Amino acid sequence: MSAQSNTKAVITGSKLRTRPLAAAIILFGGIAVLLLSLALSISVGAADISLSTVWEAVFQFDPDLMQHQVIKELRMPRALSGALVGAAFAVAGAVMQGMTRNPLADSSLLGVNAGAGFMLAVCFAFFPAMSYMGLMFICFAGAAVGLGLVYGIGSFAKGGLTPTRLTLAGAAVGALLLALTEGIAIYFRIGQDLVFWYAGGLAGIKWLQLQVAAPWIIGGLLAAAAVSRSITLLSLGEDVAAGLGQRTVWVKAAGVLIVLLLAGTAVSAVGSIGFVGLIIPHISRFLVGVDYRWIIPCSAILGGLLMVLADIGGRMVNPPQETAIGVIIAVIGVPFFLYLITRMRGE
Repeated sequence: MSAQSNTKAVITGSKLRTRPLAAAIILFGGIAVLLLSLALSISVGAADISLSTVWEAVFQFDPDLMQHQVIKELRMPRALSGALVGAAFAVAGAVMQGMTRNPLADSSLLGVNAGAGFMLAVCFAFFPAMSYMGLMFICFAGAAVGLGLVYGIGSFAKGGLTPTRLTLAGAAVGALLLALTEGIAIYFRIGQDLVFWYAGGLAGIKWLQLQVAAPWIIGGLLAAAAVSRSITLLSLGEDVAAGLGQRTVWVKAAGVLIVLLLAGTAVSAVGSIGFVGLIIPHISRFLVGVDYRWIIPCSAILGGLLMVLADIGGRMVNPPQETAIGVIIAVIGVPFFLYLITRMRGE
């Protein structure tokens, strides 16, 4: 009876820290700002295009106009891919943080990106003619290997898996896979092929890549929303979740598959961009509370917005040259990461 009382107390306290009104404002306001950012992203580039021309190209496309061709074939898939990939990274980070109760959980810090990069280097070295769909599945496999190694090494430590051990294991596995990737790149002389992927960017995205990646990302986002209530209970502790009838093993398995689906697709599309899945879930949690039924959709909107704005910033820093999105986001992410480390040490 006391255990049930404690469970109810925890859930009651969590509900007090949930802000549905703020979440609704973020969702509707965020969608409006995201649409405006997409329009700006399409208009900004080596040759700026007016917003009125963007509107005409979207709703009254004229194939005889060069600007309309540029908008449709180059800038629209780039902008839409940025929104989808940002949402994928952010929601993957939110699911990881909720499942592991680790505030430092992110695909770039827990071996997912490094594993995908290693397998991508193997493909470039041994299977250079592989299709984009094949590369995507290989990135999935590499992400799964990286995440499995991190969880395995962290679990073997005395005292079980803790947030600190998980982070240290992620750093060790990431360093190992990065070293192996660089070794393959040097030996097979494919470093130039991997440079753009490591820097991360949207410049090479075309409709073909978007058409392949979009269904997987949208499916992963919907799956994350479907398990959001279970993730909320799991984030309160396994004992609480089990006491409320949750099958924690199945929830974790579903969460891992969702993370691999989202992060693997995003990494295969735009490269190894870190910190989106670290920053955005914390901002969402601060704004809307601890209920993942709100955190996940808000993270999707804010993650897409961050990626689109970073892409715009990368084109404005040193025009007409482009600065890699990974660099832009790292400028924000590294101080945020250090802040989290300091706060965890204080706690």
